[in-house]
Amino acid sequence: MKSLKKISEHLKYSLAFVMLCMMQTISFAQDKKVDVNITTDKGGNWYAQPWVWIVGGAVFLLLLVALMRGNSNKD
Repeated sequence: MKSLKKISEHLKYSLAFVMLCMMQTISFAQDKKVDVNITTDKGGNWYAQPWVWIVGGAVFLLLLVALMRGNSNKD
């Protein structure tokens, strides 16, 4: 019974080793062609402009200050 368990364990490890070797062989067989195409559009995305974020941040701060100032009660 113990020998059957050892054989099963060795078979499991051997199968795992063979599968890892096959996966490595497949990964080395991949095509090494890399095609990188970087294009820049002038005026495509409005949210990619830095001035939009600056104006949006200023408006947010003004609204935040107005809400915080208007919340206080004067007796």
